[in-house]
Order: sequence, then structure tokens, then C-alpha cells
Amino acid sequence: MKKDIHPKYTDAKVSCACGKVWEVKSTIPDQKLGICSACHPFFTGQQKLVDTAGRVEKFRKRYGIK
Repeated sequence: MKKDIHPKYTDAKVSCACGKVWEVKSTIPDQKLGICSACHPFFTGQQKLVDTAGRVEKFRKRYGIK
């Protein structure tokens, strides 16, 4: 096996946009996430709808969903 060809594997800090920070091992020292398990709708059970130009209302009106 060749020496000194592998990247350094050290402690790394991962931070999410929601403010959660945790320590992991990685070759990249600092990582920033847009969404994590603490704020993702699948894990939290809270659905966030982003309505662009009334598309959600148009869909609900068309199919009679309230």
C-alpha cells in the first residue's frame, strides 16, 4: 500500500440551516446542510407547502380537496 496518498480523516463539524450542529468523522472539516432530520418534513410530520402562483389552491379547487 502506498503511503501518504489518502486524505486526512479527522473530526468534522456539520451544521444545518435550522441551527443544529453535530460532530462526525470526515475528510471535509466543515460541512453545511440545507435540511437535516430535525427539520425535514418526513421526520417531523409537519408538511410545508410553498404556493407558487396559486397552484395549490387551483389543484384543490379542481379536485375538491379541502
